[in-house]
Order: sequence, then C-alpha cells, then structure tokens
Amino acid sequence: MKEQTIKCPQCGQVIELNQALSSQISLEIEEKLRLEFNQRFKDEITKREDKIKKEKDEETGTLIKDLREQLIQKSDKLKDAQQKELDFLKRQRELEDREHAFKLEMERKLTEERNKIRSDVLVKLSEEHRMKDAEKEKQINDLRRQIEELNRKAEQGSQQSQGEVMELELENALRQTFRHDNIEPVPKGVKGADVIHHVFSRSGQLCGTILWESKRTKNWSDGWIQKLKDDQREVKAGIAVIVSAVLPKDVSYIGNMEGVWITDFSTAMGLAAVLRTNIIEIAQAQNALIGRNEKKDLLYNYLSSQVFRQRIEAIVESFKAMNDDLESEKRAMYKIWEKRKKQIDRVVQNTSEMHGELEGIMGNALPPVQMLELPLDDIGTNSDEYSI
Repeated sequence: MKEQTIKCPQCGQVIELNQALSSQISLEIEEKLRLEFNQRFKDEITKREDKIKKEKDEETGTLIKDLREQLIQKSDKLKDAQQKELDFLKRQRELEDREHAFKLEMERKLTEERNKIRSDVLVKLSEEHRMKDAEKEKQINDLRRQIEELNRKAEQGSQQSQGEVMELELENALRQTFRHDNIEPVPKGVKGADVIHHVFSRSGQLCGTILWESKRTKNWSDGWIQKLKDDQREVKAGIAVIVSAVLPKDVSYIGNMEGVWITDFSTAMGLAAVLRTNIIEIAQAQNALIGRNEKKDLLYNYLSSQVFRQRIEAIVESFKAMNDDLESEKRAMYKIWEKRKKQIDRVVQNTSEMHGELEGIMGNALPPVQMLELPLDDIGTNSDEYSI
C-alpha cells in the first residue's frame, strides 16, 4: 500500500498520512479549500463587481461627461441658433421697417407728385379758364359797348320817334275830338310848336288859335315855356299849351306857368275842350259887345268869377273820371297782355335754352335757327369772331 502524503501548503513539506487521517484531513482540507474557494470566489466577485462598478462608473462618468459636453455644445448651438434667429428676425423687422418706410416714402412722394400734378393742372385749367373768361368778357364788353351805342342811337332816334308819335297822337286826338276845327301840324324846319289849333264856332266863324307842343322826355325843362311863348307870338296864337309826359313838381294834371298851360296827355283833351269853349264864348261875347264896352266888364267878371272856375273844374273832373276809367281798362288789358307776353317769353326762352343744350351736344351738326341767333350782322360785327 502506497503511503499517502500531503504537502503542507505553508512550508511545502510532504507528510505521510494514513487513510483515516487522510480522509479526515481530506475533509478538512476540502472544507478549508471550499471556504477558501468561496472566499476567493467572493473576493473575486467583489473585485470584479468593484471593477465592473468602477468601469461602469468610469463609463457612466464618461457618458455623463460626454452627454454634458454634448448638452453644452447643443446649448451653445441652441444659443447660437437662437441668436441667429434673433438676428434674422431683427434683420427681417429692419427689412420690413425699411420696406414700410420705403412704401410710405414712395406713397408720400406719389401723393406729393399727384398733388403737384393736380395743382399744375388746376393752375393750367384756371389760367385757360381765366383766358377764356377774359376773351368772353372782352367779347361781352365789346358787344355791350356796341349794344349801348346802338341803344344810344336808337334812343336818340326813339326819342325823336316818340316825340313824333306823341305829336301825331295829339294831332289825331284833337282832330277826332273837334271835327269842326282846323288842326294843322307845324311843318318840319319851320320855327314853331307842333300843332296849330284854329277854333271855329258852329257857324264857321274863326274864334281863336291854340298852339300845342308835345314833350315826351324823362325830365321837365323850364326853358320850354319861354320857347313856346316865343312861338306863340310868331303864330299869333291866343293860348299856348304844353302836353308833357313829365310835369313840373308843383303841377298835377293841369297847371299854368307864366301864361302857358301845362297838362299831361290824359287830360289834354279835357283842357282843350274847356279852352275851346272859353275861346268861343269870348269870341261870341266880343261880337255881342261890339259897341257896348259895359258888356266887356260883364264878360270879364264872368270869366273871373267863381262860377266859371267851378264850371271848368267840373268839366275837367268829368273828363278826368272818364279818362281814369279808360286808364283802368287799359291797365287791365295791359295786365292780360303782359301775362301772355311773359308766357310767350318763357316758351321762347325754354326753346332757346333747349336749342343751346342740343347745340352743345351736337355741335355744328345741329342746323341753326335764325330767330335764335344773335343779329350780329345788323350791328356791323363779324359773326365768326363773336359767335357764341
């Protein structure tokens, strides 16, 4: 039997054992080894755990450090991006502000330019309008001067014509009222008044002469009286009468100034009737008183009496009443005529305005209406120069 030996783990010495001892030692050694192995295993596990933990801690620290660095980098990049975004937004706002300011400036300049153009156009139009107005004003002034000249000439002719018309009316009125008398117009160019009225009685005897002069002017002149008295002496008329449209301030209807009778046309025939009756009565009285001077006093007393004056006033008042009725009828007729005339004038005016509006639309295509044209040819004006 081979002896079993063991070797001391401490000193390395080989020791011989028997089987029991060997078995016991073996168990002890096994237990010891097992414990030692377990301890060594635990230590190894702990060491490895510490190593792994250390490695993990180092790896985690590295990862955390890396992550922190990445976070810092990302934070820096984020800050940079944010700064860039802020810069971009700032530049964008600046561009928007500049664009807005540019648009505002352009709009202001456009407005100023538009206002300037409008002002220039208004000034130009105003100047053209002023020139046209000046031309029209000149044309109107020229036409007005020509019309005034024509009116002046027409008025001169009209005054003469009106005087002749009044003279003819007076002559015809005397001739129709006193058919037995001799009514003679004073020839033109012969010194005298207008009408010589020879008064005849029913028996055909010439009783006297009345000298008539008619005046149709706007103002009264005292010089007419002396002139008529001179004419009265020339024709040797017993009575002189002025029939005037305008009477002196102190005369109403009928008056006497310096021996000359003054009246208007409405009462002229009444005064003529009274004067004619007076002339006939005086003539008859003179014929009856031939050789009897005492009857002259009676006739003088009669003519200067209140009765004779009242008779003349009654005759004149009756004639004036008749004339007033006639004037009332004339005014009523004139009212009707004036109303119809205004209606006709309104129709003519509206027709002229409508023709003018159509002429403004159609121009020369509208045929002219001769009655609606200004008669420039009659006043010696070039119609092309002053056409409206």
